[in-house]
Amino acid sequence: MKRTLIKAALNRATGMDSILVKGWVRTRRDSKGFSFLEINDGSCLKNMQVIVDESAPAFHLLKDVGTGAALEVAGALVESPGAGQKWEVKAAGLRLLGMADPETFPLQKKRHTDEFLRTIAHLRPRTNKYGALFRIRSEAAFAVHQFFRDKGFFHLHTPILTGSDCEGAGEMFRVCQPCRSARRLPRQGKALSPGISSARRPASRFPASSRPSCSPARWATSTPSGPPSVPKIPTRPGMPQSSG
Repeated sequence: MKRTLIKAALNRATGMDSILVKGWVRTRRDSKGFSFLEINDGSCLKNMQVIVDESAPAFHLLKDVGTGAALEVAGALVESPGAGQKWEVKAAGLRLLGMADPETFPLQKKRHTDEFLRTIAHLRPRTNKYGALFRIRSEAAFAVHQFFRDKGFFHLHTPILTGSDCEGAGEMFRVCQPCRSARRLPRQGKALSPGISSARRPASRFPASSRPSCSPARWATSTPSGPPSVPKIPTRPGMPQSSG
């Protein structure tokens, strides 16, 4: 039997005599003669309620089913008499795909703080809060990309200059202010802009993987080379020369 997503099942206009759904158990409530399961497969925020009667062949498996367990449920999609939900699945068969120890599984039927959820980032999308946030982010990103795509733009991943050298990006190099004139370097000792000398201009360091494609001759030098020249004093013939 082909699997049906919970989102598609909840949006149906009519019931189904046979349906196969899969998902993770959100909650489990036991009553006399049957049990209620709330499962979610990530296709939407709403859960699908599953009713497992004690006469079902796999009813004995419920003792190992807790929050976080992965299930495969086969049964019928019928109208739900409860308020707030249109459909529910009356289980005829149940298969346990993955167990979750209720003593150690971190997500339970209670509110968790953001600080705690940061420690279990791989499980955050199963919560309602982060599930809603990630869906909003996905729709916003898709809308931006679609807008520019419809106008003929292409999405490219260009090299990015970054100020950090994390994870061993490699050798560092220096980037200075480029010369603003037509490919000419400034004279020695001449400031690049009024009030700011080339020696005082701040420089940034970038990883070698992000080097700009230009020759060193196009970048301004930091300081003039060599000592400043001392003007000579003219002398007359016969005047003694100073030894100092």
